[in-house]
Amino acid sequence: MYLTSEKKEEIFSKHGKGKNDTGSAEGQIALFTHRIAHLSEHLKTNRKDYNTERSLVMLVGKRRSLLDYLMKKDIIRYRAIVKELGLRK
Repeated sequence: MYLTSEKKEEIFSKHGKGKNDTGSAEGQIALFTHRIAHLSEHLKTNRKDYNTERSLVMLVGKRRSLLDYLMKKDIIRYRAIVKELGLRK
């Protein structure tokens, strides 16, 4: 499995307030980014996997919604997470 509980704890401890802080917007954005990268790699080899493609589009939308929320709520945290994860904006 590509996303073990140890990997999740690592992501949340690095981007959230702690390893058990699964509710923070930064932690969720980082987790979605990791999952998006994995699905993108999968789709490079499996071009006709339309279910995965749909899942990828839905994940990107969820991440975008969280980024929009964070931008409205706290622009400094938004800029920090975008810079840290290397997202475009």
